[in-house]
Amino acid sequence: MEAGRPRLVLASSSPQRRRILGDLGLDFTVRATEVAEEDEGAPRVVASENALRKALAGAAAPEGDEEVVLGCDTLVATEGVQIWGKPADEDAARATLRRLSGRTHEVVSGLALVRRGDVRAATEVTRVEFRTLDEDTITWYLGCGEWRGRAGGYAIQGRGAALVRRIEGDYLNVVGLPVAALIDLWPRIMRDHASPVAPS
Repeated sequence: MEAGRPRLVLASSSPQRRRILGDLGLDFTVRATEVAEEDEGAPRVVASENALRKALAGAAAPEGDEEVVLGCDTLVATEGVQIWGKPADEDAARATLRRLSGRTHEVVSGLALVRRGDVRAATEVTRVEFRTLDEDTITWYLGCGEWRGRAGGYAIQGRGAALVRRIEGDYLNVVGLPVAALIDLWPRIMRDHASPVAPS
């Protein structure tokens, strides 16, 4: 990272988010945080508040003055109301996939950047339409184990792509990190600092 450029800290242990930032060529560190995630309320509000809690928790233990801490939370919602988080077990994952089958749901991400107590936040929504899934397809997908630790019980970047008919919006948001929203937020938190969103 260039001299004078604040260090980007990812307040998440998500391998998907690490991979996305790495693919962008960013220089960043990971500081996983233990934050209780809310799952009740309006999806945009819940995702935003969860992301902010993660970012603030990461910023509470700084390793240097020049850090920008990134918090993100992604959830799945139907009818813009009901939230489908990470299934607790295979039965819950099966119930979630049955509910999403043949329908359009929203993947909602909250994004928060914290620097020296300054906060910038955004939300991103992507609409995902599922194919109609029969029980054999659901059983096949559950057997691969991708549902574990995934909002909505599927991973669009893996075998879960076979469940999807179409999407409207940011694909990377469904994977776990809305890059377009991050790029828009960065100059607002940096002010007169150079953007890191370029190969290092």
